[in-house]
Amino acid sequence: MKAIALTQHLPINHPESLRDVELAQPLALGRDLLVKIEAISVNPVDTKVRGAAGPDEAAPRVLGWDAAGTVVAVGPEASLFQVGDTVYYAGSITRAGANSEFHLVDERIAGRKPASLDFAHAAALPLTSITAWEALFDRLAIRRDGADAGKSLLIIGGAGGVGSIAIQLAKQLAGLRVVATASRAESAQWCRALGADDIVDHNGDMPAQLAALGLANVDYVLCLSDTDPHFDAIAQVIAPQGSVCSIVSNTAPLAMEKLFGKSVKFVWEMMFTRSMFGTPDMIEQHHLLNQIGVLVDGGQLRTTLGENFGKINAANLRRAHEALEARRTIGKIVLSGF
Repeated sequence: MKAIALTQHLPINHPESLRDVELAQPLALGRDLLVKIEAISVNPVDTKVRGAAGPDEAAPRVLGWDAAGTVVAVGPEASLFQVGDTVYYAGSITRAGANSEFHLVDERIAGRKPASLDFAHAAALPLTSITAWEALFDRLAIRRDGADAGKSLLIIGGAGGVGSIAIQLAKQLAGLRVVATASRAESAQWCRALGADDIVDHNGDMPAQLAALGLANVDYVLCLSDTDPHFDAIAQVIAPQGSVCSIVSNTAPLAMEKLFGKSVKFVWEMMFTRSMFGTPDMIEQHHLLNQIGVLVDGGQLRTTLGENFGKINAANLRRAHEALEARRTIGKIVLSGF
């Protein structure tokens, strides 16, 4: 089967950073699904794994943790799907990624593709939807039945993939007042179109900008960008007994004592945790993606596809990685077909 892989951890402008290769087609065992890949999307985790410092790979390593496709085989213990079903999912970072013609995924972390979306638009959703859902409703414990309606949420990095979903979930399900950060006119417009009530610039004085909006404090902060440079501002604007969630690990120890006086809860979200450790509630990601599909088909959520880079091949994936590393993307980058 065709695949795009790396054997060396190289800068993305190096022609060998990602290569077109031929690999053996895998077999579905246990609870695995064998999926014919129709479309993929690219995430920052792809660029981080590709550019990570460390020894070169002993065998070609396939990246890619967002996909949509058709089930062509099921393992003997699988029961949630059958051959011919269309699915979408993010997969597991501990296994081969989906930048290949065929891919294995545990059925417990796959969902039914939204019927109203084609494969490309569906592939833009899984990783970011899982991350946003878990961050808001599991980690920050925001009620999705509207019980927390009217409370305020600051989303740092609103125009990215996760932010684009988080804005919608926070508005549509929780009824929060959503303040999203954006540093460009086009990204601010994107956030407003998704439902953000207010926009502030994360490159500026966020506490002052929030105060100008009448928000001395916010009840929740969801940090989707580097934690370190924003931590002082977060500590200043979070409300007493508020909650903060970050999806980006810090590079230096955070001054957590700045949160102590306010009794602030600080939590992390990593959407691969369940699949990495095979947690007993791993199947919750299957249920979550099915719920996202219902919301999409019901018109409550929209896909966050920003740009389609064309066919799935090494050249186009290198372009996608380069765009993500430049940090100028809006929404998700998708590739479709081999």
